[in-house]
Amino acid sequence: MKPRKKVIIVCGFILILVLIRWGWTAYRAHQASVPQYQTEQIQKGTLVVTITASGQVSTVNSISVNTSASGVVAQVYVQDGQKVTAATALARLNLDLISKQKYLSALASYNSAKANLYSLQNTLFTTNQKLINDAVARNLSVDDPTYIEENASWKAAEASYLNQQNSINSAALALQQSSPTIYAPVAGTVTGLTLQKGSGLTSSTSSTTTGQKIASIKTDANPAVTVNLTEIDVPKIKVGNKATITFDALTDKTFTGKVVSVDTVGSVSSGVVSYPAAIVLDTSSPEILPNMSATVNIIINTRADVLLIPNTAVQTQNGQTFVKVMKGKQIDTVHVAVGEASDTQSVVDSGLNEGDIVITGTVTPATSTTRSNQTQSVFGTLRVGGFGGGGRVGR
Repeated sequence: MKPRKKVIIVCGFILILVLIRWGWTAYRAHQASVPQYQTEQIQKGTLVVTITASGQVSTVNSISVNTSASGVVAQVYVQDGQKVTAATALARLNLDLISKQKYLSALASYNSAKANLYSLQNTLFTTNQKLINDAVARNLSVDDPTYIEENASWKAAEASYLNQQNSINSAALALQQSSPTIYAPVAGTVTGLTLQKGSGLTSSTSSTTTGQKIASIKTDANPAVTVNLTEIDVPKIKVGNKATITFDALTDKTFTGKVVSVDTVGSVSSGVVSYPAAIVLDTSSPEILPNMSATVNIIINTRADVLLIPNTAVQTQNGQTFVKVMKGKQIDTVHVAVGEASDTQSVVDSGLNEGDIVITGTVTPATSTTRSNQTQSVFGTLRVGGFGGGGRVGR
């Protein structure tokens, strides 16, 4: 074969390769410019609308055991984790001199308050009997001076008696706080007990303190979580709303509960209004501890057996709501009416049927290198420039 003919054949072969590569590049570029759609099929299900809030585990199921007494621990009657009943003796102290004086003073005040209560109780009974046996027995009208006087005496005696009961409660608390024997205030499980026999116990001298905490009593009540609601969310929350609760420290568990209280007065901090709400869990767990951080999803509405559509498929323009529906290779725009919505889904009231495929998003692949660069790459690989120098190709 003559050299010139060989050159023509090689050039033709190169040209064919270039055309094939050019065609492939053009095809790829066309494919890259065609949008790729993300779709989802419309199905029936249950819509759950929730409001999310963060908060902490409150201490409603844990009561502090405090004492204002000081001295040396003479005896500890219980241990951490032990179940006790109300008024169970937990420990006894050998009081120091100051605490002995406080205890004797508190005991005297308590006894005096009880004596006054008995006297006021007698006065209350006497004034009540006088009203019944005199004004009421004579059928005096409520505007009669005698009725007014005797009724006022009875009401005053009743008020004094009730006030004295409050005084006794305060005196009893002071006596309990200064007593050498420390009692459980409620029934439950002892936790956080810090006392040891022979150790010294000092008490704060501040008048505003309720005494030194020496333990806690965890009751059988289920734990509660307190969250702060915004002024937008609080009108939507009702007592009795169900909720799901997760804890930062217990990532693999979800608990259920319900709203038991909503503070609609709220508070303002740095110009931000918040409204506390309490959610009590349906069950308890030893893993849930006071002050743990929690996330609460409060369920404010549910709709069962409804058509659901992803919110990403819903579009609004000029006051019209529509979606893109894929039918085979054809894409149609369909006007729809949507109802309640959660963070991810909406209820379809009209315009779509179960099984319809809607477009939820579009992905356009990025184009690769330019056609000119790819063509140069072909020529470079085949060394087209190598034909110089007589145009000979190796035999």
